[in-house]
Amino acid sequence: MSNERGTRYMISDAAKKVSVEAHVLRYWEEELEITIARNEMGHRYYTDKDIQLFKNIKELKNQGFQLKAIKMLIPELISNGGKNMDSLIILKEELNRQVMEQTLKETAMKEVAASTPKAEVKKEPEPIEKEIVVVEQSSPVKNMDKGQKMNQFRMILGSMITEVLRENNKELGKEVSTQVSDNVIKEMDYLLRMKEDREEERFKKLDESIRNVQRSRREVAAAKSEEKKQRRHRMKMAKRKKRALRSELI
Repeated sequence: MSNERGTRYMISDAAKKVSVEAHVLRYWEEELEITIARNEMGHRYYTDKDIQLFKNIKELKNQGFQLKAIKMLIPELISNGGKNMDSLIILKEELNRQVMEQTLKETAMKEVAASTPKAEVKKEPEPIEKEIVVVEQSSPVKNMDKGQKMNQFRMILGSMITEVLRENNKELGKEVSTQVSDNVIKEMDYLLRMKEDREEERFKKLDESIRNVQRSRREVAAAKSEEKKQRRHRMKMAKRKKRALRSELI
């Protein structure tokens, strides 16, 4: 279909030009939040620019990009029409890593939120200085016996150990968050690809269901049309017989 604004392609023709199934285009549109124009009848139509965009997306997928990583590049692909694909492909490892780290963080946050009671409030250990001051003010050392002095020493030592452990845990948390193992990265990559495959399969089944409904409607419409033709034919034959009988009687 052509007009003053250029050639318009229906989804089946666009899918052929990109060399993918129609349900794949629909899946990419939804996951990447790509807006496709519609005609007066509400049907999608694709321009040459849209087709080039989907070809670039397919190329990045073939190069091993996650869809969420490709989503980060959509503005660049639209503005430059994929002219700098080579420089974008170099970013694959970094963008995929960002996607997986973000997925890990989101998963961890959900697990923490699910396992932490809403009313629970984390109580921070009291500062060491405060505890020492309180002990000194309430119980001067010179008035303490050996047992009291030992208890004071244990309190101060316990507070110091707690503080050291807390600081070490902070540093350990930073190291863990910045040093995600290769095994975890590979596992996340596999899981994300499996998720994309499942979503793509879901769109495929949805597309097949839509086509089956459309096919059934066409078959019903064709059957009704054929029935009308046969009815008109029978009526014509009946009229001819009546005219023939009248002619014989005359």
